[in-house]
Amino acid sequence: PGATLAEALPRLRATYCGTMAYEVEHIASHEERVWLRQQIESGAHRRPLDRDARIELLDRLIQVESFERFLHKAYLGQKRFSIEGVDLLVPMLDAVIDMAADQGAREVVLGMAHRGRLNVLAHTLGRPYVTIFGEFEGKKADKEGEDTGTGDVKYHHGAEGAFVTRSGRSITVSLAHNPSHLEFVGAVVDGRARARQTQRKAAEAYHDPSAALPVIIHGDAAFAGQGVVQETLNLGALLGYRTGGSIHLITNNQIGFTTDAVDARSTRHASDLAKGFDIPIFHVNADDAEACLAAVRLSMMYRERFRADVLIDLIGYRRHGHNEGDEPAYTQPLMSERIKGHQSARELYAAALVADGIFTAEEAQARYDTAYQHLVEQQQGFKTSISQPKPAEAAPSKIVREDPATAIDRDSLIGLNDLLLAYPEAFTVHPKLKRQLERRRTAMGPEGGIDWGHAESLAFASLLSEGVPIRLTGQDVQRGTFSHRHLVLHDAENGSTLCTMQRLPGALASFEVHNSPLSELATLGFEYGYATAASDALVLWEAQFGDFINGAQVIVDQFIAAGLSKWGVTSRLTLLLPHGHEGQGPEHSSGRLERFLQLAAEGNLRIANCTTAGQYFHLIRRQARRIRQRPLIVFTPKSLLRLPTACSTLDDLANGSFLPVIDDLAARTRGDTVRRAVLCSGKVYYDLVAEAVKRPDHERPAVIRLEQLYSFPETELRQILTGYPSLREVVWCQEEPHNMGAWAFAEPRLRAIMPNEVRLAYVGRPDRASPAEGSHHAHVVEQERIAREAIA
Repeated sequence: PGATLAEALPRLRATYCGTMAYEVEHIASHEERVWLRQQIESGAHRRPLDRDARIELLDRLIQVESFERFLHKAYLGQKRFSIEGVDLLVPMLDAVIDMAADQGAREVVLGMAHRGRLNVLAHTLGRPYVTIFGEFEGKKADKEGEDTGTGDVKYHHGAEGAFVTRSGRSITVSLAHNPSHLEFVGAVVDGRARARQTQRKAAEAYHDPSAALPVIIHGDAAFAGQGVVQETLNLGALLGYRTGGSIHLITNNQIGFTTDAVDARSTRHASDLAKGFDIPIFHVNADDAEACLAAVRLSMMYRERFRADVLIDLIGYRRHGHNEGDEPAYTQPLMSERIKGHQSARELYAAALVADGIFTAEEAQARYDTAYQHLVEQQQGFKTSISQPKPAEAAPSKIVREDPATAIDRDSLIGLNDLLLAYPEAFTVHPKLKRQLERRRTAMGPEGGIDWGHAESLAFASLLSEGVPIRLTGQDVQRGTFSHRHLVLHDAENGSTLCTMQRLPGALASFEVHNSPLSELATLGFEYGYATAASDALVLWEAQFGDFINGAQVIVDQFIAAGLSKWGVTSRLTLLLPHGHEGQGPEHSSGRLERFLQLAAEGNLRIANCTTAGQYFHLIRRQARRIRQRPLIVFTPKSLLRLPTACSTLDDLANGSFLPVIDDLAARTRGDTVRRAVLCSGKVYYDLVAEAVKRPDHERPAVIRLEQLYSFPETELRQILTGYPSLREVVWCQEEPHNMGAWAFAEPRLRAIMPNEVRLAYVGRPDRASPAEGSHHAHVVEQERIAREAIA
């Protein structure tokens, strides 16, 4: 204030024409724009470092560079995806973690692709150098836990460690495991952070965004090119997904593998996508070490004040090829030549300290040489240790696991049901809906009629009363795609909402239910991340239709199915996928059962396709209570949601447990004469029964249901089939095409347990390129044919 233009110009030039640039004018909030302008022009974030801090920064850059150069020499040609060119990433993460701890965070959750990952593992997560050398040598430095499967390449692994800040605070830092699908980990990181921020020991979850900070490190080409980035950014301000702001950091090396920016994006800057979400963008030159730290300070100040996302565009380069076996000069000869002669960030900063009289050039070089020699000694010691014979280890003791009890006594279920149907006097339930909900009182009587949504509500309420937190998300889950759930009621007169599940007097844990945006990929990634960080909770995600899981296939393939084998990571995440041929066309019929069965191995998943509300009740309770966590895929029905014969009674819930296989009790009474058994799974069972009742008893085959497909219930099924001594033919019947559904999975397993004299046959749709018919008439004809041929 009061300065003339001549007096202000040098400061403005230093602010806006230096190694930092700011994009904030696109932000809709006037308050945010004014605050950012004040911070930027005051230079509050660009305070100079004292002598000790400058030496500390140089030493950090020495660690970063010496590590990369040592690996390049010691393991020539091996892939490591060097950080060189954006070396400041590590000191910037130091600053992020320091400020996060000062702002009250207990944990920082990091996500990044492969470039620079080994350096972050070593220096940010504190992973010992020898464990990384062991990956290059093809040996483990020491046993890091039970071998869980195939493992993964060294630059995909995550880690967790304690980081001690400059002020002496200790804070947990975790790096999420990530496949080569670069940007998909962003949603996972946000989900993990949200889980860490949430207190789940009360009826309603308490969310504290200061408790954990998500930091997502992007590539420039990937940030602009991969749609999951947009989906994840869109979650940022939504009630069920917000984390109080993620720190986004683009490690911009100005090239994607071999592709120049002109072919990689239609925008000027790699960061431009963020403008659509009102995210401030700070560009900074990766050669200016102190400016990079200033960008972090401003970002963390903004996040603390406005609890919103912020992005740093760290503009650097890539010293080597995409990996160290590539020749970058093939495709970017001019850039490659310039980089060869360009000083590193460490060399530039050392020269600045020499110029300021803090070191001599010789002293600065000696610090680098000492760090490099330390790596040499670490490697030599490691090679000596792995050459020594290891003592024999005792065989691990066998762990006996039992399924938990899932039945609930009648009085408790009746009491929970009454509480779920208790509304405040001033709340007006829609008259039509009120009649539907009131039927849930009579359904608890001897005649039964507990439908799918009712059984689910009772399962949830019982778990909450036992202290199990629940989080349910997905498109339209509050009401349910098929208007069957109604967990959140809307007052018919004023539109206010009520969730009685969140008002249970005896609840010992929280219940969250959130309608998701129209996204499968990011939302499922978010819930996967949440579930891996919240082992105490039952986390469920529902697709609007099961087919829509196609839109999240990367999360299914690379994280949910393979995570245990690759990284030793699992969860009790539960996917609810509406499935069944109802004549609604190709995209509303199949949850792609065959894909999950193809991915099922080594006990990585649980896959169920149950046929009654009671079975679903016990399945959900079992999933929440089993000690051995595994993701559960439930192929849920549509027409069965209210089908009277698929409903259950109070006794079904109060007694028994989930049955992996259900025998035909009517056929069992004449088991000695049954010559044919029809095996099926899911909704087609009711089509078969409808056809079977048209036949005389002595002509009817036994219709047996596989409620659990994986792990395949071999013992239970063998025992049931043995009870039919006259059996001569077993038919596998499915409504899915021959090349889809469960047939390809079930056939070899059925043949393995089939007596020699028993023939195995298939009845269902023929091989098809599309899951179902588009014509309802054609669907009815085909459905009738399948049932007729199976029962004949």
